[in-house]
Amino acid sequence: MSGHSKWHNIQGRKNAQDAKRGKIFQKLARDLYTAAKAGGADPDTNSGLRLVVDKAKAANMPKDNIQRALDKASGANGANYQELTYEGYGPAGIAILVEALTDNTNRTASSVRSSFKHFGGELGTSGSVSFQFDRKGYLEIERDEDTEIDEDQLLEDMLDAGADDMKTFDDQFEIYTDPKAFPEVRDALAEKGYEFSMDEVTMIAQNPMAVPEDKQESLENLVAELEDNEDVQAVFTTAE
Repeated sequence: MSGHSKWHNIQGRKNAQDAKRGKIFQKLARDLYTAAKAGGADPDTNSGLRLVVDKAKAANMPKDNIQRALDKASGANGANYQELTYEGYGPAGIAILVEALTDNTNRTASSVRSSFKHFGGELGTSGSVSFQFDRKGYLEIERDEDTEIDEDQLLEDMLDAGADDMKTFDDQFEIYTDPKAFPEVRDALAEKGYEFSMDEVTMIAQNPMAVPEDKQESLENLVAELEDNEDVQAVFTTAE
């Protein structure tokens, strides 16, 4: 029985990992589709698409999957996906932005609304919380004993590259850019040898809020359920 139990546990973990990988690939495929539809299916001439292709490769997405998404975007019979943003408030009044990409708006709206209600939140109207966020390019560089990065040199390099701001923490450097300048800043710093633990255009809360301890679990569960939705691309909150 112990052998069977061990195999069952291993198989269960493998299935969970496969399911998670499948969701990641699915969302990346939709990101590829959207970027290619917006600016063309050639990464060399479409900087937005190039960023998504790099992210897909970093996630070990098979080349065939990437190419199918690009073919779908450039073909006449590609599915008609719509980009949507849902806004609302979660537990403790935390503002939440949900970016989705869907071929069925009724399904997605119903599912997102249900998640908010499930955890004591409320879906709002367009513009009800988006004013609390700024869209920024974001670069994260890990900082540890094995990473010898001169802070003054990084500051000089990031300003020369066209970045707007840098924040320094014990375990990382955070660099912020204008979204339009993000690809150039990232490429310029990469050419100087800097490696990023995260690089993306994202939504940054203007005034992050502390979450009361008794509301933290509900908020985390709400965000987790939204992120598990196959139509949801990203979830942003004003929580610290």
